[in-house]
Amino acid sequence: MKPFFLVSLIIVSVLLVSCSGVLIAQLAPPDTSDEDLISDLVAQTLEAIAKEINENPEMGTFEQTPGETFSVEVTQRPDEAAGGMEKIPDDSALPGQLIPNSHYIWNIWGHRQYFPIGCEASVADDWAKYFGVEVNEFKFQVVLPISDNPNLGFVGDVNGPWGQVPPYAYGVHAAPIAEVLQSHYGMPAADEKDFTIDALKAEIASGQPVIAWVIGNCTWSAPYYFIDKKGNSVVVAPYEHVVIVTGYDTDSIRYMNNGKFYDIPMEYFERSWAVLGNMVVYYAD
Repeated sequence: MKPFFLVSLIIVSVLLVSCSGVLIAQLAPPDTSDEDLISDLVAQTLEAIAKEINENPEMGTFEQTPGETFSVEVTQRPDEAAGGMEKIPDDSALPGQLIPNSHYIWNIWGHRQYFPIGCEASVADDWAKYFGVEVNEFKFQVVLPISDNPNLGFVGDVNGPWGQVPPYAYGVHAAPIAEVLQSHYGMPAADEKDFTIDALKAEIASGQPVIAWVIGNCTWSAPYYFIDKKGNSVVVAPYEHVVIVTGYDTDSIRYMNNGKFYDIPMEYFERSWAVLGNMVVYYAD
């Protein structure tokens, strides 16, 4: 099946889900009937997706991922880290409470990724620099293993179009990123799925930003199972992306995406983060 057909179907699903307000995808196990179902639906979706692309040619950009966005760009300047700007204070933990109600990491900075789907190498560069380790995103991309399974290596051409799914140009999940950070840069990077929001807050409260796998600029797309050449099943989703979580309060999460900072309501961050199974790379000290 051509990638345009598959991605078109999923983009329409994203748009319909966003408009209807449904927040949870029902992910079914791999089934041979999936191909037949997709084939039947393609004819019905082509007209709708063509109209959407014509009306919104910017859909393929980082800031305009298909789906409604709830993120708000915020300004975080160097003088904030030095205490020269008024900032949101960290709330003290209540008695018996280990995690404070809010915490923000101020002295972290990033840059825009160089390769069209090289967000993981770019974020690894920014994340490592925060901990005092020099990582070159170009070299990092080169040493990543290659695979048709994103849990094992980078899938496709890093210069490929964003928004596709395996076996086409896609990207890479957490485990290979952590492995390269460990083996090539000596960092205690750990990958994990099903990371909880409390565990995420605990890392931030300890002054350690976390790399999180989300969809686009924390929007949503439909996940599904992909079967690699060896018969292994992996959950993938269109517009897979990574951000660095740098702060939180009782209602929102702050994250860095391509060098810009955003605040998003907690529930919408969790919705996007959940698509690929609450996947992270964190500093395991």
